[in-house]
Amino acid sequence: MTRGTLQKPAAGTTAADATALGTAPDTGIVSASRAELKELSDNALLSRIRALPKDSELRAAACEIIVDRYQRLVRSCVRQYRGSPEPTEDLMQVGYVGLLKAINNYNPEVGDSLSAYAQPCISGEIKRHFRDKRWQIHVRRSAQELLLALRKASEDLTQQFGRPPTEEELAERLGVSADDMQEARQADLVFSTYSLDAPLSDRDDPALLADMLGDDDPAMTHTIDMEAVNAHWEELPEREQRILVMRFYGNLTQTEIGERLGISQMHVSRLLTRALSHLKSRLLDSAETGTPSSAATA
Repeated sequence: MTRGTLQKPAAGTTAADATALGTAPDTGIVSASRAELKELSDNALLSRIRALPKDSELRAAACEIIVDRYQRLVRSCVRQYRGSPEPTEDLMQVGYVGLLKAINNYNPEVGDSLSAYAQPCISGEIKRHFRDKRWQIHVRRSAQELLLALRKASEDLTQQFGRPPTEEELAERLGVSADDMQEARQADLVFSTYSLDAPLSDRDDPALLADMLGDDDPAMTHTIDMEAVNAHWEELPEREQRILVMRFYGNLTQTEIGERLGISQMHVSRLLTRALSHLKSRLLDSAETGTPSSAATA
């Protein structure tokens, strides 16, 4: 059964019409009018629904009566999602899908409270909608559920205190840690995404969102690398430190460095290679190289 079956019977439909259509399995159901169906209890209506064929107009009328009775339950399940960007009417439709599933699966011979059975079905369908359709980036299910609980707790505490609750009050109400709260807040940030080509105003030739976002700083990687080198700089002998500075900051050739230090170009090359190898091994944390923790002077 789908929501498409929840249509009112055509005007003027009578018990005789139902009989002619072959939609009633017994005389008692055939004689039941819509007004009489409204007088039945939930369980009685559900029993009629289970007994009637799926294409029966009388069955559709009984379903519609049940749905009308539980509109408030669907709306109450949707109310806690008022802070989400999803339109309320769309969530109501999702809630009705959950209600219809409850009507189809509920056995009136076993239970005596459709509302108790339908409420988790409706809420579960709405949660499934958010989990499968709305999240633009994958978020752990626990964070999704905590975010929904966070919204409801925030609304309840605001009514209770007459002011927005603090993070500590929310965490205490939900029984979660500060880290869990932060994860839920971060999940809220990725609930909706925006195109980089989205205009920022309705003016002619407006700036785009991409125009307001900064690019990666090309010097950032260089800064990180230099900080890593600096952590092991003191492990090098002073002469090798001087050679590296003159070579890479002074842009001197190996011959020019040798002349300043009074050593040959070949000696400079060996010291330079050893210093660079030592730093490389330390940065890569390569234990298999066998490089000592500090380079020896020549």
